Amino acid sequence: MNMQTSNVMAPPAPKSIAGMQLPPAMMRDILLKTMFRMNLDMVTEISRMICLPIPVTQELVDVARGQKLLEATGTLNANNGSEMGYQLTDQGKARALDALAQSEYFGAMPVPLDVYREQVKRQSIRNIRVTRDQLTAAMGHLILPKKLLDHLGPAVGAGRSILMYGPPGNGKSSISNGIRDALGDKIYVPRAIEYSGQVITVYDPIVHSAAEADVDDPTSLRRTSGRFDTRYVLCERPTVITGGELSLSMLDLVYNPTARTYQAPLQLKATGGIFIVDDLGRQAEPPQALVNRWIVPLEENKDILALQSGEKFEVPFDTLVIFSTNFHPNEIFDRAALRRIFFKIKIDGPEQEDFLKIFAMVARKRKMPLDESALVHLLKKKYPTIENIYANYQPIFLIDQMIAICEFEGIPYQMSPDLIDRAWANMFVKEEEIIH
Repeated sequence: MNMQTSNVMAPPAPKSIAGMQLPPAMMRDILLKTMFRMNLDMVTEISRMICLPIPVTQELVDVARGQKLLEATGTLNANNGSEMGYQLTDQGKARALDALAQSEYFGAMPVPLDVYREQVKRQSIRNIRVTRDQLTAAMGHLILPKKLLDHLGPAVGAGRSILMYGPPGNGKSSISNGIRDALGDKIYVPRAIEYSGQVITVYDPIVHSAAEADVDDPTSLRRTSGRFDTRYVLCERPTVITGGELSLSMLDLVYNPTARTYQAPLQLKATGGIFIVDDLGRQAEPPQALVNRWIVPLEENKDILALQSGEKFEVPFDTLVIFSTNFHPNEIFDRAALRRIFFKIKIDGPEQEDFLKIFAMVARKRKMPLDESALVHLLKKKYPTIENIYANYQPIFLIDQMIAICEFEGIPYQMSPDLIDRAWANMFVKEEEIIH
């Protein structure tokens, strides 16, 4: 593997502890806690767990030995050829326990916030160039109005905020996912970052899909350990999707009082990728309040977070934010908020011609034969009752309903005017008063 993936420069591996810009006591304590918690005694194992190259790990071990916190076991490990073993002294164990009482964090050495900032610039979402072909390929499974890509392309390429609005059931969520697929390259996500002596974990297997497991066997360590800084994980560009459950508190640092460490909020985990706020208007907080929270990040490419102590600090904000709503923007935002959302794109329902294409495509996928009389009945009798307003979700809904009926009746898959009527009855609820 070369030092860059899809034009993203890899973070270089640290050369010495002096150049790492982390408090020396913090590095030493993470080493001791990791050895204590994971019962490690070999430098190759420790190096893999704290994600530092072997020479830097050895340097750290030597510092701890100088402080009488570690001692060489004096025995060479039978499995690891000539490798020397190390163990915690009584003083070292006491220090490890003391350090664990202050913070349970152990394992990967964190990346200082300022060092991480440089990597964010190297892999910024704003450096991405998305071509019409890439976007078309990623949206290939969707039948979209031709004009839509004309609007979407520049929006995605700019890496700025996008508001998609329009009636429900027309694929706003699918389009958001298509945008994510069009990005296609990979970035480096830190396992944890450090600010002011505090550790904030960033890498989250639920949000980040690792591109490859970076597990080296000891024999190949020398060859591969310098490829890039393994405190980062090479991942697909992240996508965070939130819906009605999104609240303002989810955009704050999460403090774990037991472990005494922080977890990055959703938008920090989404750095270098996409943050999708689906169904804006369904959250407990009003849309205007949610958008107000994004105003500084969207305009200044930085976000402000706060530690438990109340101390505020800046983190990079390098995220393509996509808001999606079924409301008209003027109903839920004031002018100032709308001005700050860079692209506003209306996603309408399909015209009849596209509706029929979608219907035919779904029928073919579901192995449901098309029937002319059923289609004529649908278009001439049913749709006029709802003013001929088509939506992308309707073909799937109607065909799946007819399949369910055929399976219940024990007949081969088929469509007919009667089955269309039965399916249609489930798509809309009749307006009537229920007597309680």
